[in-house]
Amino acid sequence: MHNETSKALYEALSLEDKNDFFPAYLYLKYIDHFMSKVLQSLGMPTTELPFELGADLDAMMEAYVQEVSEAAPSADTSIYHAKVIKLKDALQLVTQKADVELDISEKVIPFKVAKDILLHNPDSIAVGRCPCRAAAEKSCLPPPMEVCLFVGDPIASFIGDQNQHFRPCTQEEAVRVLEESHKNGFVQTAWFKKELGNSFHMICNCCSCCCMGIKMWNLLEGTVPIMAPSGYVAEVGDDCSGCATCVDEHACHFNAITMSEEGDKAVINFDKCMGCGVCEDVCPDKAIRLRREPAKGEPLDLAELMGQ
Repeated sequence: MHNETSKALYEALSLEDKNDFFPAYLYLKYIDHFMSKVLQSLGMPTTELPFELGADLDAMMEAYVQEVSEAAPSADTSIYHAKVIKLKDALQLVTQKADVELDISEKVIPFKVAKDILLHNPDSIAVGRCPCRAAAEKSCLPPPMEVCLFVGDPIASFIGDQNQHFRPCTQEEAVRVLEESHKNGFVQTAWFKKELGNSFHMICNCCSCCCMGIKMWNLLEGTVPIMAPSGYVAEVGDDCSGCATCVDEHACHFNAITMSEEGDKAVINFDKCMGCGVCEDVCPDKAIRLRREPAKGEPLDLAELMGQ
């Protein structure tokens, strides 16, 4: 089976993109090592991996991490980035019944590279251990930490076959993973990657304590375009009781909510808010609602995009 999924991964790449095969192979097969290298490059602590890649593969992985890092500072060159999405939009991505091929506008995915939706066999899904939490010194999730989803072939079949921490799952199980993660206060993010056909193939359920995308976004205060907002922004209604439940870091992973000077109402920082919707569900008063906001781009809403 290994040879079949490797061949399918290679054959899915266009002739001009065949050089992306080995970075894709390395990333998918050894995603934990990739994340460990990212943490090391940033001087952050990481857990010890159970095995080493060997000198040659290790050097190649370091070179690949450096390539991603050097491309990251600009939306024109970034090759690995994410879009924050509402739960509703995440569910659409894992429940498609037919192939999807969409050229996504930069109003939705504001990057020049890796920004389309190309889902072949969309019911082929792999679920597995979150590499960010696996690499973290102290994870917010206990094992097996199965909150990362790869969607569509050949990517899902390859990682489900060749990475020991991933396995095939049904669309119904993927829905349960997303819904449970949302209940736990995690942020749904859709990831786009040059080596994976310049398109979307992964949904992560992220937190601010372990996950590199949100950690780096907060650390760099959005100056490096790692992530794009959902197309929504949170707003607080007059029915806010000032309970401060939403101020907790697990209710707003982007540090966008504070209390007013009087302490009687939550206040949203427009610039920091990524429109994930976690606070909307956490609020016991139902006083926080998401609204569409053109300045935050357009949502990754498949039904709406395909309707266009």
